[in-house]
Amino acid sequence: MAREHHLELNPNKTLFYRGVAGLLRTVSALMFRPRVSGAESIPESGALIIAPTHRSNLDFAFSLFLCRRKIFFMAKQSLFDVPVLGRALVALGAFPVTRGAADRDALKAAERVLSAGHALLMFPEGTRSEGPDILPLHDGAMFIAARSQARVVPVGIAGSEIALAPGAKTLRPHRVDIVVGRPIDPPEGERPSRAAISESTRQLQAQLSEVFRDARARNVR
Repeated sequence: MAREHHLELNPNKTLFYRGVAGLLRTVSALMFRPRVSGAESIPESGALIIAPTHRSNLDFAFSLFLCRRKIFFMAKQSLFDVPVLGRALVALGAFPVTRGAADRDALKAAERVLSAGHALLMFPEGTRSEGPDILPLHDGAMFIAARSQARVVPVGIAGSEIALAPGAKTLRPHRVDIVVGRPIDPPEGERPSRAAISESTRQLQAQLSEVFRDARARNVR
């Protein structure tokens, strides 16, 4: 059964959205004091994929500090089964994805977001990673970018892995630094080749490595 009914393609920030997002922003500002560099690179309109590094389950929350646009994102299916949390996620622009499988419903929902000219958060590493290096990326982000002709913005997030380490159950106050890179154009053509998509993915990996290094350098100051 399709799960796209979870997706509300409303770019407006409703009262409920403002309440939930405001709470997240307040808690994040107090505990993590996020600093954003390069946010002016994010286009204010048009189909856009925000592509951050992923070292912590907190990373999605820092998208609230990037721009004034409402940013849609994927969240694991089980979270939507929690009544209050599920409703809050939908209000924030989330839709479900099944981890570890080719989730066609989630891909269709992602394309709907971009086809409507909205911004979508995607972690190009595919899952949480560890360490300072950006390993070879999956082609998923650039494949969707090609199909929707969305631009892709690499974002480096440093410090979140200390604020909430993998496996940790409590938050730890720690500054988080976020560096936004230059937008990357999608592969050209209605049906770009696999080689063109792979080349764009390598470009994304290179720029993601650059902004992550920058964010890590700022985070130790």
